Amino acid sequence: MPSTNRFEIRKLTARIGAEVIGAGPQLDLDDDGIIEIRAALNEHKALVFRDVTIDDEGQQRFAGYFGDLTSAHPTVPAIEGAPNVLPVDSELGRANHWHSDVTFVVSPPQASTLRSIVVPPYGGETLIASSAAAYRDLPEALRAFAGSLWAVHTNDYDYAVPPESADEAENERRAQFISIRYETVHPVVRVHPLTGERGLFIGGFAQRILGFSGEQSRDILRLLQSYVTRPENVLRWRWEPGQLVLFDNRITQHYAIDNYDDLPRRLNRVTVAGDIPVGVEGKQSYSLTGDASHYTTVAQVKELAAV
Repeated sequence: MPSTNRFEIRKLTARIGAEVIGAGPQLDLDDDGIIEIRAALNEHKALVFRDVTIDDEGQQRFAGYFGDLTSAHPTVPAIEGAPNVLPVDSELGRANHWHSDVTFVVSPPQASTLRSIVVPPYGGETLIASSAAAYRDLPEALRAFAGSLWAVHTNDYDYAVPPESADEAENERRAQFISIRYETVHPVVRVHPLTGERGLFIGGFAQRILGFSGEQSRDILRLLQSYVTRPENVLRWRWEPGQLVLFDNRITQHYAIDNYDDLPRRLNRVTVAGDIPVGVEGKQSYSLTGDASHYTTVAQVKELAAV
């Protein structure tokens, strides 16, 4: 089994995911430990830590090893007293759709952490997919086509519950979610700033392709997304108490499976500020609508590379 100087890194699948053994229940890292975890994250895209005993403060500290933290969300409130912590709570809705976190802003988070708080006795797994593996799976002609495309990502669409089936509480949550409207143009193929890997940067918030009609956009996105969600490219993680998952938001997508009836399920999320995505021709993403400066700083790639 591969190992670093201090951690054992056990692969969970061939294409994505590894368990980190030896980080300790408090996930205290020194500079060398941070470098080793970053290297493992670059390789495996998603890392799992078992038997952790940290609280919200500890989760914010751990995420902060990898860069400045974002606030909890651009529009959704944080946990009281913990401005960087977003409750991912089944009682507040179940947005079971494939996505990368907050891609509707111009500098989405570079990394996300999820920590188990309340775990149902069955179901409730999180799927995490490698968009780098998906890109490698594309036929050469489709890779070239995808690399020429730019997509509009927005928070203003009915991604969680269709309007006709939404109740009053869901309508209130939606109104809050789109209280600031965001539209941002991102490359469909993003170049990872640390590894140089290319990945499909799409997911649920990507709603249309520049230069194509709505129907054409849906067909193109559906085709590309089918490569992301191939079973070979997906880690299916079954939550247990005392676990934390760290994943690279720049080159993965994730999905919370709604398969646990009406049982409670809660994870706490803390995200790390990211850089502005860059496409294969070196051009950066750009904002059409919405100011996210209250939510996140824009990380500099040189600073990220130094970690």
